[in-house]
Amino acid sequence: MAKRIAQYVLCVRNDGFPVSLEVRKVYRKFRDRKAAAQSFIRVVDESGEDYVYPAGCFVPIELSQAARAALVEVS
Repeated sequence: MAKRIAQYVLCVRNDGFPVSLEVRKVYRKFRDRKAAAQSFIRVVDESGEDYVYPAGCFVPIELSQAARAALVEVS
């Protein structure tokens, strides 16, 4: 079985969520098919809990292996 690589997104808007999301911050994206079907994505926000937000608040990004490792160490 292939190892799954975590997906990350960059917050580009926080309209309506200024306390929960920081613009220009990288968030780990979690698979949520129900949310995706309605154009939402699930991330762990500033509260430390995972919630769904409009997909338009984020853009997907590719991280190097070193960057992914550094993010895993922090969390």
